[in-house]
Amino acid sequence: MRHSLFMARTVLVQNNNVEEACRLLNRILGKEEIFDQFRRTRYYEKPYQVRRRVNFEKCKAIYNEDMNRKIQFVLRKNRVEPFPGCS
Repeated sequence: MRHSLFMARTVLVQNNNVEEACRLLNRILGKEEIFDQFRRTRYYEKPYQVRRRVNFEKCKAIYNEDMNRKIQFVLRKNRVEPFPGCS
C-alpha cells in the first residue's frame, strides 16, 4: 500500500459520474484548505499582509472557540460556572 497516505484525497468515480467525483474532490480540498494555501502561494504576499492575515486568523479562532464554549454552555443541562471566581 504505497498510496495509503493519500487515501483522504482519493475519490472514486462511480457509474462514470465524473462531475459528482469532481464536486466531492473540491469539497474535500476546500475543507482541508488546500485551495486557500494555493491561492496564497500563487502570488507574493507582502510581510504586512502576512501579519494581518495571521492576526485575523488568530482572532477568528479565539472568537470561534469562545462562541462554541458559550453555545455549549447554553445547550447543557448541568451547567458549570461560566465565569469561575466571579461570584
